[in-house]
Amino acid sequence: MSMAPQTAATSFGRLLMAWGNRIISMASSFLYAFLTNRVLLVDLGTDMAGVFCEPFPNTSWLLPMDFPLSNQFYGLRSGNDHSYGHLLWKNNMNISAVSQPPPFLYLYLSYNYDDYDKLFYKDQNQGFLQNVPWLILKSDQYFAPYLFLIPSFQEELGRLFPDTETVFHHLVRYLFHPSNQAWGLITRFYHSYLATADQRIGLQVRVFNRKASPIKVVLEQILGCVQKEKLLPKVDEEKQIATSSKNRTSRAITIASLYPEYYESIKNMYWMKPTVNGDVIGVYQPSHEEFQQFGNNIHNIKAWAEINILSLSDVLVTSSWSTFGYVAQGLGGLKPWILYVPTGDRTTDQPCPRAMSMEPCFHFPPNYYKNTGSRRRLATASLAPHIRQCEDATSGIKLVNDKPL
Repeated sequence: MSMAPQTAATSFGRLLMAWGNRIISMASSFLYAFLTNRVLLVDLGTDMAGVFCEPFPNTSWLLPMDFPLSNQFYGLRSGNDHSYGHLLWKNNMNISAVSQPPPFLYLYLSYNYDDYDKLFYKDQNQGFLQNVPWLILKSDQYFAPYLFLIPSFQEELGRLFPDTETVFHHLVRYLFHPSNQAWGLITRFYHSYLATADQRIGLQVRVFNRKASPIKVVLEQILGCVQKEKLLPKVDEEKQIATSSKNRTSRAITIASLYPEYYESIKNMYWMKPTVNGDVIGVYQPSHEEFQQFGNNIHNIKAWAEINILSLSDVLVTSSWSTFGYVAQGLGGLKPWILYVPTGDRTTDQPCPRAMSMEPCFHFPPNYYKNTGSRRRLATASLAPHIRQCEDATSGIKLVNDKPL
């Protein structure tokens, strides 16, 4: 890609991270690049080849193979000698002491960033960053909500997104398009199992620790969620044959999970007994890979296909803290019910609240403090009416629509 002089590029380095984390951080990086008049170049690595169609006609967003800093991406950590946080630390937080902007800087914005890295979000620091030709950004977070708290970006963001809960929806649908191989998986599954259903229900189950979250308990939590919220009917324990009805509803459930047990149990439940209202339930699972296969291109294509399949649902249930679910709800423009995956041997008393917006959660925003001596935490959500605490992560923030459209 040819670039005009002084135009900077933001590169997303290769990361061994969950698929959803990659997409939400790339979307955030694109928004930052757009706001600062930069070009976004992406290092997809080998395990993302053939997953996306590139979003920009007649050009490419791929980082050139011979980019001179590529071999340093894996070593990018908080405190790196070329990081912005290290530059601030070295100059005792006085950025004006830097006589000349360096030719490149690393922006380390992953979940474990330190207090100096987090100063990226300070508005007074953006002027200095504008003069750095190349910014190499590494992140695994949806940091877009905090851009709305930077005063110099607010006017432009207000013009771009009058409805502040549609930011990710527009970004993800603009940037990320399935490749032909991924689109083939999506369309074949849809036409085989979902197309003729009266209602399509997506259920995404992400279990972070199988030993801490027994299958039986998680399954009880799932059923408690979908039945309490009347998303799916109960089965009739007294009958073997459903009451005949010409107006029965057909519902197709797509279960996205690394594991097959939840699919098998729910499928068998609706196969062995009729529903109390006569609805016909079909239960399907595209794949069950058992574990995340980092560096596996085919695994990533399947994951991307399943995210798209979930996004085609009329009703969506996603797991708390799961970026996989965040991407599906953004693509589909859906406000999901949020399934809290329990730990231990009992379910929670609130199986799944409805999300307040379709936006992903920024799990680890910077925590700044009021100068009160007691270092009381400043409630980030109090800084703007369109920022709220996340439903599924008390430390996180998310965008909501604060005014009627």
